Amino acid sequence: MSLDRTLADPEVARIAESLGSRPGTAAADDPSARPAAVALVLRAIEARGLELLFIRRAEYAEDPWSGQVAFPGGRREPGDESLERTAIRETWEETGIDLAASGAILGALDDVRPNTIVLPRVVVRPFVAAVSADAQIRESGEVAEAFWVPLDALREESGWGETEVTARGMAMRVQAFQHGEHVVWGMTERIVRQLLTRLAGSWRGDEESKR
Repeated sequence: MSLDRTLADPEVARIAESLGSRPGTAAADDPSARPAAVALVLRAIEARGLELLFIRRAEYAEDPWSGQVAFPGGRREPGDESLERTAIRETWEETGIDLAASGAILGALDDVRPNTIVLPRVVVRPFVAAVSADAQIRESGEVAEAFWVPLDALREESGWGETEVTARGMAMRVQAFQHGEHVVWGMTERIVRQLLTRLAGSWRGDEESKR
């Protein structure tokens, strides 16, 4: 199934229009924070609607986000001419999906950064992208698992709430979305809320995110 089908989906058209008329807000310059980018990859599946790609990061002791659910992405490298290019490169390296050759970047959401001082100082720009329904995933060693979540599931308020997670040996209570065994929290959860708000104009769960 072609990329055109995903681009023709009414919700994809809505998010593209929203990002075109009101691009995401860039964070204030911070020389101490390293720029990074992630990709929110959407595909349109007949009879299931839109789905959003997530990854679960592989377990590495040196990775502060080890084992967490995230979007494909990472820090900007010297060879990246833009943060958009960072998102495209990292998506290719981590999932085998070539957004430059067979996808489309729709625009960027607001920059986000960690809300805790124990994490590295980064500023993350989330890019929304579209791919065809038959996009093939080839997971790298950095990715333990890649999986698609229907947008309809993300909109179910029953999936959202406060839960306990453990990160870097610390237990904490956080706002999160749960889909089966997967818990989405932290910056990834805040980025998902941005996407849902853009799609709906407003979303009741948006005010619950206080991290």
